[in-house]
Amino acid sequence: MRAIKLPEPPSSNVTSMPEIFDRGITCVVRRAVVIGNGAPGAEHQCIGLINALGLAENFSFYRVNRPKGGYNRWLRWLPVIVHKKIDNFIQYVQNDLKYRLWTHFARSTEAVPVLKERESLSFVPEADARKIAALARQDIEREGPLLVIASGRDTAYIAAAVKRLASQDTFVIQIQLPRRRLDQYDMIITPQHDYHALTPAGSQEVPQFLLKWITPPPPDKHVVLTTGALHHADTVMLRIAAARWHDELAPLPKPLLVVNIGGPTRHCKYGNELAFELVSALKMVSATCGSIRISFSQRTPRKMVDYIRSELGSHSNAYIWDGQGPNPHLGHLAWADAFVITADSISMLSEACSTGKPVYVIGAEKCKWKFAAFHKNLRLRGVVRSFTGAEDIGESWSYPPLNDNAQAAARVQQAIAEHGWSISKS
Repeated sequence: MRAIKLPEPPSSNVTSMPEIFDRGITCVVRRAVVIGNGAPGAEHQCIGLINALGLAENFSFYRVNRPKGGYNRWLRWLPVIVHKKIDNFIQYVQNDLKYRLWTHFARSTEAVPVLKERESLSFVPEADARKIAALARQDIEREGPLLVIASGRDTAYIAAAVKRLASQDTFVIQIQLPRRRLDQYDMIITPQHDYHALTPAGSQEVPQFLLKWITPPPPDKHVVLTTGALHHADTVMLRIAAARWHDELAPLPKPLLVVNIGGPTRHCKYGNELAFELVSALKMVSATCGSIRISFSQRTPRKMVDYIRSELGSHSNAYIWDGQGPNPHLGHLAWADAFVITADSISMLSEACSTGKPVYVIGAEKCKWKFAAFHKNLRLRGVVRSFTGAEDIGESWSYPPLNDNAQAAARVQQAIAEHGWSISKS
């Protein structure tokens, strides 16, 4: 019979901890990287998840900067890496042409101008997959694996490249559906209406020859579906905002109605007719409001802004933020008694619907495709009501608030635990 070889007894001269304890710290995620795309709504989703995971004190921020201005608005449909190459080529041609014209027409005694590269308007470092992967491998014995959270179409290729370059040292989360090659990420977090094309109603809303191009693969275990968008307006942020804006907002007559106005989008098209409808309804409902606070977004058309200012700017209990000074948005979320929000902004609606306060929507009937599916879901859950002007803002109503941040964070923690890792909240 073959002898059984027993393990060697432990040495009496122990100079170090066993390997299992030496390497145990590498299983704890203590740091994170956020990859943004310059859009506040998308970047706030990453920050909201970071906060929910308890990593707000230890994360780095990078950004994918798509060229802007002039002809670039016609190139936004391209992948960002292709867009940048085309823009760099155009810039090179333009600079070369300027140089040649100057040297041809300028006098010989005049200095040739120095053609500078386009200056960046952002102080956030440019997202570079190789640098982020190197950061993941750096000091991993002490810092542990790197959590990478990206949001938006423009960030998807960077997040996928980081995972490919540092697969053993990262956990990569892509927020918003990348549509193709979902297996490139450890987890995808996206609203359930992004899968509208898979529903019977969605499949009938577009020509069949286009359906295969816009239909994502069915969600599997590593796809987390939310009701709305993740956001950074969590309980902690709202408590801070409540204290910060106390002196300005607390003394206002109640109830306080906050009106958030976005702008038309591809799936929610409207014009000045919505401004007429909104102003008419606000005038009708103003008798039941102590105060009305109105804010516009960067997408709000100028004609719409001017009309609302002309109609409500001198109203006795209405205040319109002029865009100067600190943005009162978080203060409004904290102190409002009710909200009116245009239907185009999923982010603003998701934030308001997480407060548990009454949320009224205007313009939902103008939304199509997945935006319409989102609004239908909110109505079925009893989270929102249509704004008509016949409401009594002093009459409160309640619903189970959206809790997408906490639910998504719980799924992330579960998935990381399945990797044999955990998240440090120290």
